[in-house]
Amino acid sequence: MVEVYFLERIRDGFLTQYIEGSSSELAILDWVMSNIAAIVILSRGRCGLSRCITRYLVFMAVTDLLVIITAVILNRIGGIYFRNSILSTTPACSISTVLIYSSRDSSVWLTVAFTFDRFVAICCQKLKTKYCTETTAAVVIGAVCALSSLKNIPFYFTYEPLFTINKVAWYCNIKLTFYVSPAWTAFAWLDRILTPCAPFLLMLLLNAVTVGYILGASRVRRRLRAQNNGASQSDPEMESRRKSIILLFTISGSFILLWLTYVINFLCVRIENNNYFNDPKFILQESGNMLQLLSCCTNTFIYTVTQSNFRQQLKNALKYPLNLVVKLLL
Repeated sequence: MVEVYFLERIRDGFLTQYIEGSSSELAILDWVMSNIAAIVILSRGRCGLSRCITRYLVFMAVTDLLVIITAVILNRIGGIYFRNSILSTTPACSISTVLIYSSRDSSVWLTVAFTFDRFVAICCQKLKTKYCTETTAAVVIGAVCALSSLKNIPFYFTYEPLFTINKVAWYCNIKLTFYVSPAWTAFAWLDRILTPCAPFLLMLLLNAVTVGYILGASRVRRRLRAQNNGASQSDPEMESRRKSIILLFTISGSFILLWLTYVINFLCVRIENNNYFNDPKFILQESGNMLQLLSCCTNTFIYTVTQSNFRQQLKNALKYPLNLVVKLLL
């Protein structure tokens, strides 16, 4: 199992290398700028969202940005364009691995935390007032980021230098103990279970329960309003809930769809225990890697599509430099 896991880790960067080598760096810049724009706009608190939701969305954008910086810019672009630099030393690439997996896990589990927060807000009215607060969100975010970092520290100790020149250790070579140690085997399983299998199942479960609750509550509410008013009228409560639901389902749905290929490939590898580079399933593996990285770039577009206030704030931000130039000229 450990040998298969090691092959997966080698492949984690292959498709991103292909993307960066075949498309312009402008695409990477767009990913970075879109997340920075989301962080700035959401931090201003003018998007009509509660402070609890805003805090989750801001830190989701921050961790998504960290994934792009660590996994794509430092790891892949740095490895392509800055070979034999400090980034290629053993300590640097070991730290890079820890940062990549820590930011990835933080991004994934913050999405789960946001989904759970919205589940509580919609389905658990008694718990809502205590749990769905800015303070609770801050505690959950801090715990997720801290635990994600601690969980991935062992990755630093999986490597040894490929060779040493002038007492400088270069590149990262997997240690032989990684293949034979029961502890490393357990850690490899734990890593894949915690990300992405457990989050994937939790997202499906929470969304399924939320959908069932919403459908039942909506029917009851429409029936009561029809009895009281005798006609169908606009319902501000349902309209507010509808906007929250659209945001929740779009974010969690995007996560599930973009990680689906990765999870399917993971299950196929474990069931068949066959994962060779010339196997047709290699395409599935690489597609999963690409899509799970793209999942860190979609939330900004989701906010733009689903939130009218966010769109307006984005327009204002884009117009600001132009308005400033016009004022200076006039």
